[in-house]
Amino acid sequence: MHTDYQRVRDAIVYIDENSSSQPTLHDVAEHVGLSPYHFQRLFRRWAGVSPKRFLQHVTAARAKRLLRDSTPVLDTAFAVGLSSPGRLHDLIVTTEATTPGEYKSQGEGITIRYGIHETLYGSCLIGATERGICALRFLDEAERRDAVDELQAEWSQARLVPDQDATTAFAHQIFEKAESSSDTLPLLLKGSNFQLKVWEGLLRIPEGCLISYGDLAKRLSVPSATRAVANAVGANPIAFVIPCHRVLRSTGALGGYRWGVDRKLVILERELANGEIL
Repeated sequence: MHTDYQRVRDAIVYIDENSSSQPTLHDVAEHVGLSPYHFQRLFRRWAGVSPKRFLQHVTAARAKRLLRDSTPVLDTAFAVGLSSPGRLHDLIVTTEATTPGEYKSQGEGITIRYGIHETLYGSCLIGATERGICALRFLDEAERRDAVDELQAEWSQARLVPDQDATTAFAHQIFEKAESSSDTLPLLLKGSNFQLKVWEGLLRIPEGCLISYGDLAKRLSVPSATRAVANAVGANPIAFVIPCHRVLRSTGALGGYRWGVDRKLVILERELANGEIL
């Protein structure tokens, strides 16, 4: 059974790959196995715009322009230390790192409650401690058990407890715009000092802006460490909230994504298109 996310993902990938031929509503609807009427309704409900309007925001072309034009915005964001706190929609994101002892002991004494939730971008697993979210990873149906095992491997000495209720509020905060800017989203990060520096740098990238790995390294004052920065970006444990999806190759190409390049494309298309319209 195809989920709404899968249909929209397939539609966006199809539009991206066939943008030069300007596919019609009928073409895209036929590709995802829906009537034009039902596909139009599904897509508008998901993206807030029509497929035709969405076609104008193909990632490849927009990425190259945004990498150039968003530089002043990025300069400002990094200059004011946007990551403390950073912004996610109307939420205030605050970060706390594990102590050196907790990092060394791989989370001994910490309880992580986790749940799996449906989002606009497919299923995700959220792990949370008393001090904040420590994991958010997107997953496909076959990956659910693997995702829990991977979370346990990353926090090998922590106690994992399945608790859907404990993570539901976080899922709503992250994937639905909050009504009040006073809402706070706490994160608990476990990583090396260098990884923490990169992840906090990612939080400074405003919604609607993109950056290359090389430019991110320069803004973090480590211009010769582009590869190390890219590795830290790829190790980001909290998808979407820490926006590693906003980092592209210097050519404007999407590059890799821990949770699938197709999903990165979908997130960017929706984020960039909505930002342009608003």
